Amino acid sequence: MLTFICLLALAGTLGGCAVNPATGRTDFVMMSEQQEIDLGRSYSQEVAKQYPRYPDEKLQAYVQQVGERVARASDRSNLQYYFTVIDSPDINAFAVPGGYIYIHRGLLAYLNSEAELAAVLGHEIGHVTARHSVRQQSQSTAWNILSQAVAIGTGVGAAGDITNVLGTSVVRGYGRDMELEADGLGAKYLARAGYDSTAMIQVVRVLKNQEDYAQEQARKRGEAVEPVGYHGLFDTHPDNDKRLQQVVGPAQALASKQQEVGRERFLQHLEGLPFGDSESTGILRGRNFYHGELDFTLSFPAGWGVLNQPSALVGYTPDKSAYIGMKLVQRDGRLTPLEYLRKGAGGRLADEESLQQAGLEGATAVVPGSPARRVAVIYQQQRAYLFVGAVKGRGSLEGQDDAFLQVIRSFRPLKAEERKLAQPQRLSIVQAKAGQTLEQLARTNGGSEIVANEALRLLNDLYPIGQPKAGDSLKIVR
Repeated sequence: MLTFICLLALAGTLGGCAVNPATGRTDFVMMSEQQEIDLGRSYSQEVAKQYPRYPDEKLQAYVQQVGERVARASDRSNLQYYFTVIDSPDINAFAVPGGYIYIHRGLLAYLNSEAELAAVLGHEIGHVTARHSVRQQSQSTAWNILSQAVAIGTGVGAAGDITNVLGTSVVRGYGRDMELEADGLGAKYLARAGYDSTAMIQVVRVLKNQEDYAQEQARKRGEAVEPVGYHGLFDTHPDNDKRLQQVVGPAQALASKQQEVGRERFLQHLEGLPFGDSESTGILRGRNFYHGELDFTLSFPAGWGVLNQPSALVGYTPDKSAYIGMKLVQRDGRLTPLEYLRKGAGGRLADEESLQQAGLEGATAVVPGSPARRVAVIYQQQRAYLFVGAVKGRGSLEGQDDAFLQVIRSFRPLKAEERKLAQPQRLSIVQAKAGQTLEQLARTNGGSEIVANEALRLLNDLYPIGQPKAGDSLKIVR
């Protein structure tokens, strides 16, 4: 009885019931609006460290302008909203509390109108206005507090690790109910702002087609099919999804006579947009990686996958059982490469070897342990590149060590003729002529042969077999 009274008292101190400004429901939250804004500001600083800002201020200003127009029509128009384009080829967008909204450059490439851009931003504004991240954070905090009280009263610890709930949610999504709610709110804000609210369904269709294509390509390569992170919530095609139709449908009642689409205006802002990797992050071509700004190239074994992240370049075996990562680190000019490795490993090294390749000084060794790791460092001018290779589980380093060394020893400065390979592919906007197919259009205008016809159709919302009409403005890749 005493424990029950204590829990009631504790529950009284949580004090988190508030009317949701977007839905009208009473939600359980554990922070004020000012605390939410402060949390968002803190998260935005962390996002800036992890995700590079795309360095085209004209495009940034355009996205901010479209976002603000939708935000003014939202249920929390009092907030100050910040919209940022991230320099990443990923097809993603996310929001953090308090009005900080991010869209990846890779997603912009697949949109086809200003209304579709507004739909993506409106969806993310919906997460903010409905306080989805705050609600999940509050539920997580309450669970921690209550479970600690139960542990004190009964000696039983809390079950499960629910840390990092907020960070996981904002990037990967919130589950179908919250995602659908954000779609409905976003469509409502689109209609209020004078955009075509059906753009919300068009965006989901584009994303679903992209997901289907990516999974089909993975199956052809014999790889495991993984779910797509952004909006990968629909088993059926969105045009046939009743729940999506139900949440978006009411927005049509708010639509004015003038429902903007803004296709041409939007496409003009995509001219020259990098497609895939950008010059500042380095370019992957097949199994070779080229970085013009940092003046280096390296290669990975045939069949390996490569993940190019802002903080590291990671190569991995087809079964993902072995990885080698490379990152730029702070060079200590007082230390030789071997001394650098010894310091980092606390002196525990085996098979030490000095490296001299293409005029660069380096060293490699094995860090003993379970698992053992292959490490290396290569100096280039004032920069240092650290490599770490490891095998997951109980696998033996010896089974992949030759491949790790192959990657390390391939690192060298760019040759003059390779510098053009460090330049990204870019979108170009062209106009279709009567009877001209997408394939003919790409060839006639010097489009890249690297980009498959299916990918071009995805870029232009013509997937899987559509063809352009005369006069259509289309994206090709040069």
